[in-house]
Amino acid sequence: MKLYFNTLLEQAGIDPADVRLLRHHKVYQGGRTPYSLWRDDRPEFERYQSSQPVGRKAYFNSPYWASFVVPPDGSTLFAGLYKISGYEPVAADWVDPLARQTSAQIGKDLNIYRFERLSEFEPLAARLKVEWGGGARQWVQRAAGKSGNKVIVELVREFREPDFPGYTRFIRSLGDLHGIPRSWAVTLSAARGVYLLTCPRTHEQYVGSAYGADGFWGRWQSYVATGHGGNAALRSRDPSDYQVSILEVAGSAATPEEIIKLEDLWKQKLQSREMGLNRN
Repeated sequence: MKLYFNTLLEQAGIDPADVRLLRHHKVYQGGRTPYSLWRDDRPEFERYQSSQPVGRKAYFNSPYWASFVVPPDGSTLFAGLYKISGYEPVAADWVDPLARQTSAQIGKDLNIYRFERLSEFEPLAARLKVEWGGGARQWVQRAAGKSGNKVIVELVREFREPDFPGYTRFIRSLGDLHGIPRSWAVTLSAARGVYLLTCPRTHEQYVGSAYGADGFWGRWQSYVATGHGGNAALRSRDPSDYQVSILEVAGSAATPEEIIKLEDLWKQKLQSREMGLNRN
């Protein structure tokens, strides 16, 4: 027997015809996503969500918004139900929390919507997932529309992000690092060693080492910020969303010189100087 999201609305006395479904899934520069913002700073997520294009006023000018975010696994996670009480033009100094630009820099006229988060739906936030359906690009839908009555596919006891897979099993694109669980970032900050970058466009590889105070995480953040991390071969090419993985974790007592020697050994094993992006 299927359970539908609209059934929950109706049980709360809310007509699905009064509800817009918003599925926030865009990825911004540096891998910033609405999901990671919602997870880490809900008021900032709500400030982000409150801005919508003036030209699409008819879409958003409804009594209620049901908001969903997209975790790294691609599912559709319920983030909250909001009662809308009007809107006003965006202020000139308003800065988008994810784009990190003003509306003028973004190039869109925006309205800022006033809202109240409904407490009766809070117990379901972060616990309920729906099947969004085939229209993933249609991120705003009417709950009462043809495809709006979403099937609930999961309801868990409590929100829990996945466990860290282990250093040697960790594989991610640099652009996805911003969305990983905070506990994973802490774990990666505590370890040093040798890592591998692979380019999805050219199929080339780059072997590097992390021996600073913030370990793998700190080293990889320089790639996220600059696209090349200061490496000559990476700087000379167009930025790419490299895949990153860990080749070897050094012991806690290893010196930077010892880690660099491990890096050199991996360069020899993978021939990343001859068939890759390493230049030394």
